[in-house]
Amino acid sequence: MTDGSTPTSAAPPGVAATKWVTRKTIRVNRAATAWLIRRFVDADAEVLFVDPADVAVVQARDGALGFDAPGATFPHEDSKGRCSFEQIAAQYCFSDYGLREMGRIIGAADLPSRATERAEAAGVRAICTGFPLVAGDDHETVARSAFLFDALYASVTSRMRSEPE
Repeated sequence: MTDGSTPTSAAPPGVAATKWVTRKTIRVNRAATAWLIRRFVDADAEVLFVDPADVAVVQARDGALGFDAPGATFPHEDSKGRCSFEQIAAQYCFSDYGLREMGRIIGAADLPSRATERAEAAGVRAICTGFPLVAGDDHETVARSAFLFDALYASVTSRMRSEPE
């Protein structure tokens, strides 16, 4: 899926519907990753937000795909230094270079060791840090932050189309 128009199921064989799980009180990477999943991977995905210690348990018990948590399928930071957004974009949307670039921005906003890699990172981090302060819960954050991530994706892809090759 590269254009976001009709997400399809990315469930591994044997999993009837995609269910994802992550730590609650989402901010940068977890909010952006939930957006990525719903917008580009599976529009009907169920995303659960639980205590950090419960992510691996829910993942094993329910066959969920965990992200941005200890023991998750897609850890907070993998051995290549990528945040879970980047890992999922590379696995499920590998031909969408706009998402790959957006992932670098999200990674720089989320991982302190990469904070200076992308100019947009500081602004994305500042905005996302406020999500729990203005939303009633993580599901509301996902719904309300979609506009921000849609706009960032549009900006990145527009810039990529206008840059000479």
